[in-house]
Amino acid sequence: MKIVDVIASPGLTGFYFDDQKAIKAGVAHDGFSYTGKAQTPGFKAVRQRGESISVMLILEDGQVASGDCAAVQYSGAGGRDSLFLAEDFIPIILKEIAPKLVGRELDSFRELAGLVEHLKRPDGDRYHTAIRYGMSQAILDGVAKAKKKTMTEVILEEYDLPMVLEPIPIFTQTGDDRYDNADKAIIKRAGVLPHALINNVETKLGKHGELLMEYVEWLRNRIMMLGGDDYRPVMHIDVYGTIGVAFGDSMERMVDYLARLEKVAAPLHLRIEGPMDAGSVEGQIEQLKALRVALKVRGVKVEIVADEWCNTYEDIVKFVDEQAADMVQIKTPDLGGIQNTIEAVLYARKYGVGAYVGGSCNETDAGGRTAVHVALATRPDQMLAKPGMGVDEGYMIVHNEMSRTLAVLKYRQEQKTHSEQVV
Repeated sequence: MKIVDVIASPGLTGFYFDDQKAIKAGVAHDGFSYTGKAQTPGFKAVRQRGESISVMLILEDGQVASGDCAAVQYSGAGGRDSLFLAEDFIPIILKEIAPKLVGRELDSFRELAGLVEHLKRPDGDRYHTAIRYGMSQAILDGVAKAKKKTMTEVILEEYDLPMVLEPIPIFTQTGDDRYDNADKAIIKRAGVLPHALINNVETKLGKHGELLMEYVEWLRNRIMMLGGDDYRPVMHIDVYGTIGVAFGDSMERMVDYLARLEKVAAPLHLRIEGPMDAGSVEGQIEQLKALRVALKVRGVKVEIVADEWCNTYEDIVKFVDEQAADMVQIKTPDLGGIQNTIEAVLYARKYGVGAYVGGSCNETDAGGRTAVHVALATRPDQMLAKPGMGVDEGYMIVHNEMSRTLAVLKYRQEQKTHSEQVV
């Protein structure tokens, strides 16, 4: 099955682009927007609409395979690629990348995705991570359509992985509405929650961590009250480096704080994502590793999750090799082609580090569904409900795609077993 043409359309994402630098500097909320000026290059406002590009491969039998190019909420921060706007990049996709794909056979996801991943722009750089991300989704969908298989089956086949017919725990994120949205996640019985968006010391963490402490206590009590005796989700909170800021990056003070936070969260297991931001890959590895060691010496079982500065496949390998975190977030749009997410999960699992197929609220439904197939094939510890910050929509997209795919895979396995018995 060949690709006979490539077309593209502008789209919107499930959330917004936010200027993380400006937010960390303390710009104030103004309704759903922010006051103050943008500080990250490319931004015209601290918060602006998220944009995507749908890439569609026209197959020779008339089928259309698609994927969505999208970038994360905090584009341009933590070493990531710049702001991704549709009008800037559609011409690049159609003029520079499409001609490389037209006429190609859709017989190998890894080969075609690798081709796009390593294409160079006229200036010698690779294409924006969002482009590589969306193109690889479309290629995976195309190979699946050509072979009349699910995307999960294509990944299992090409990476020689065993089929496991069990769901992956889904991690929901509440955004700033961390109370009502936590209730939604609890009622839906999410496996991991709430993320909570703790990205400011004064308004969300507290100068001494007291605001987060109060929230964790509230959340634990809420889970016990609404969830019942048989519901014990993992509590996973992203603090965007604010613990390091509040405690002056003092290892002793951070460990003391996390020890107290663990007691408040009990009996729930606690994960803290991005406790500090060291400003570089090497610095982040060094500080996270030191914190992880210090926690273990104290007998504190809080798990540390790497996010900032752990953006590419190469970064993830470094964090895993150094055992710098208990878990790495594999933030799908940041890695470019979806094959890099596949390989990152497999690498982390091989060396005993937790794998979290993450991404961004600022993706699309297509990215969320594709991530489900990656997760079902590679078996990470958890995956993100995406896109959006409303809980319901992202959880529905990911949960239902997972449920549908598992039903199809079980049906096919049963049919295969029946056929073999008849023979």
